[in-house]
Amino acid sequence: MARRVRSPERCRGVIFIYQMNTPSNAAPELPAKSGVSDPGYNTAPTRPLYWSVRRELWENRSIYIAPLIVAAFQVFGFAISTIGLADRRRAVLLLDPAHQRAAIEQPYDLAAMMMIFTVFIVGVFYCLDALHGERRDRSILFWKSLPVSDLTTVLSKATIPLVVLPLVAFAIIVCTHLIMVLETSVVLISHGMSPASTWAHMPVPFNLLVLLYGLAAIALWHAPIYGWLLLVSGWARRATFLWAVLPIIVIQIFEKITFGTSYFGAFVKHRLMGFASHAFGFHGESHPTIDSLSQLTPGKYLSSPGLWIGLLVAAGFLFAAVRLRRYRGPL
Repeated sequence: MARRVRSPERCRGVIFIYQMNTPSNAAPELPAKSGVSDPGYNTAPTRPLYWSVRRELWENRSIYIAPLIVAAFQVFGFAISTIGLADRRRAVLLLDPAHQRAAIEQPYDLAAMMMIFTVFIVGVFYCLDALHGERRDRSILFWKSLPVSDLTTVLSKATIPLVVLPLVAFAIIVCTHLIMVLETSVVLISHGMSPASTWAHMPVPFNLLVLLYGLAAIALWHAPIYGWLLLVSGWARRATFLWAVLPIIVIQIFEKITFGTSYFGAFVKHRLMGFASHAFGFHGESHPTIDSLSQLTPGKYLSSPGLWIGLLVAAGFLFAAVRLRRYRGPL
């Protein structure tokens, strides 16, 4: 059997973890209060979780490449849509202020929503392959030989959809919006119009705060989904997507045939999109817009039972995934 050779870049984090966890035989251990300074004596603390997350980023470049590709298409599509933008802007400026803001912010809101959906899809497929992939290519034997616990490994993989992907989405959305504003300004200036109408209806600090708050709320609300996918990734021998989705479909069909109800389907839908009603105070269901900080309701969101029940369920899924990784071998 041919041996799999890993590139130096993918093993860089492994080398750091191994070196920081392996005592050096070259330099003797110094007394704690000797006051002797030895530049060759490394007292830096071991950070296995940090390097485990770095390893995930090195090995799964789709975490940021896929959102960047989507952002590139958004910028290109918006550049094409700027044809006739000056005439549309003149018509928009004749409307009342509320409709002006809604019309000007619409393409930016659509770009943000598409990016959020993209990182969610990336997170789903990442979690489905996170634990299954290392068993499939038998690299789990190599990673288990390192002084990194199964808990640290699973937490590092859960960190990607819960922390890293929201930050990636935030950075890319901000850059995409900035490019779109610059494109709009160039087109308006070339037609003898002032680009101030765009900036007047897009308060930057307010939009950044709302975006960051919304991404955090979505990540916490989707935590049990990612936990379930990681559990399936560590358990299934093949077809992880099928094993993750099939039980949900079977339960819904069984409930519909047996009881004639759809409570489980409504529960799944609420887990996917129910965060908005808790995290934001919209002006009615037909006006899902945010125009003031008073519409951010973190107190209501953090006090909702659905959030904490979901986090407890996610913790249970992650605990089960840790136990599975501890006893599961390569495929």
